[in-house]
This record gives sequence, C-alpha cells and structure tokens, in this order.
Amino acid sequence: MTELDALAPSPDHVWAHENVVVRYLRGVEFDAVRNGSTVQVCHGLTETEIGECLVPVVTEQARHVGLSQREFELVLVGLVRTTVADPIEAWSTYYRNSLNELLAGTADFAAVHARAESLVLGSVLDMGSCFGFFPLRLATKGHSVTATDVSAGTMRLLAAVAPRLGVTLDSVVCDAADVPVSDGSVDTVTALHLLEHVDAETGSRIVAEALRIARRRVVIAVPYESEATACHGHVRTFDEPALIELGLSTGVRFQTSEHHGGWLVVDKTPAPQFV
Repeated sequence: MTELDALAPSPDHVWAHENVVVRYLRGVEFDAVRNGSTVQVCHGLTETEIGECLVPVVTEQARHVGLSQREFELVLVGLVRTTVADPIEAWSTYYRNSLNELLAGTADFAAVHARAESLVLGSVLDMGSCFGFFPLRLATKGHSVTATDVSAGTMRLLAAVAPRLGVTLDSVVCDAADVPVSDGSVDTVTALHLLEHVDAETGSRIVAEALRIARRRVVIAVPYESEATACHGHVRTFDEPALIELGLSTGVRFQTSEHHGGWLVVDKTPAPQFV
C-alpha cells in the first residue's frame, strides 16, 4: 500500500491510485464496478454535490461492489479530485460543503458532532480526527483545538485547507495510543467513532491515553452496530454493556447514554450533570 497524497497532480477528470480509477463524465450517474482487482468509478457530480453527503452513497456502492476500507477511501478521494480540477480548490470545496452539511444537520455525522460539541469543555484534543471536520467546527466556535490522526496525508490536507477556511488549529500526526503531548495538557479529549476501528487492547490504551491528557473530561462516541461495517474500517461492535464495562475500567466517575450511537463521558473533576 503506497502513501496517498490527496493533493498530487493528476489529469483533468481522471484520478488513479493503486487499484482504483475514477473518471468524471458529465451527466453520468455515480457507478462503481470491479474488473478483476481494479475498481473503476464513473460519475458526473457537480461542485455542490461533493461533501459528507457522499459517504452514504459511496457506502451503498461499497456494499454492492465489495470495497475494502482502503478502496472506499480511494474512491472518495477520486470523486473529490475529479469534480474540481485544482487540487486545493477541490478539497476546499469538499470541506466547505461538508461543514455546511454537518452544521445544517443533513450529514450522517451531524447529530454526533452536535452532541459532542455540547459536551466539550475548554480546550480540546481530538483523537482520530480523519479529515478534521469536528476540530474545525470547534475552532470556529472559539475553542483551542488540536486535531490528531495516524494518517500524515490527512493531517497535511487539513493543515493546507484550514487557512482557506479562515480557521486556525493545530494538527499532530500520531497514534491515538501514543500522543506526544504532556499530561493534562487540554481540558477535554474527544474520540468520536474511533474505538470501533481498533481491537479491545488498543482501545484500552487509547482510553488510558485520553485520561492522561485530559484535565477535566473525556468524551467517547461509538456506533451501535450488530455487525462491524468493514468498508469503514470497523473491526468490532459496541453496545451499552460494553461501554459500561469500559467506563468501569477507568476507575473514574463516568456516564453512558445513547444518541445516534453510544456515548461514554468520563469526568476527572466535578462537572454539571447532563441529560
């Protein structure tokens, strides 16, 4: 698997990486087919159609074609890059559209981000930020935010696009189980839909790291699934008993709740109750 540079030059309307080829054809409906080991995608998306709204569309195709997590990611990158010719403008468009959809409540993750925003206190370090939509959301609301992710390419992309959006935040490339910051360096640590991507042992290390870094609160959100969604990189499932067990393992006061998935909030200092 080669490193993905989401800003690398490519021919107009064609983007290819590894075994995925994406082509833009005006007026064509989005479609993906697998020919041997190659995944070929054709689409006629417009600038207004590239954003978080693409995730359920690509997920449906992923289930139909049998895309792996890596192929899912490459298809999404290819759709963005072939819709707008200039790389940085393509991603700026994708980010603007996605943030608007998340704030308007039309994106799948909108409810998760809104709930998480209501729970954060003060400065925030977000684990497994991926594209960084949640850190960007918090930064626009005045929070001091650090986005972190194991993907260097994604963090480079966030650092390149954030100034175009008029947003200032920090980004760090690291494993969520080993974040290079000091103890108690932020008020809140968030891990939104991260733990389902790692095994239980790694997840426990991530929670311990979050508790080390947070002065006041750790906010964890997970999807409730009967079966792990492989194309999204999920390797395990969660339910309420699993979250309660995880909370008990911290040895700190915690609460669990359900809102578009499961929530575990660990408070290291006394804090107001929430519903």
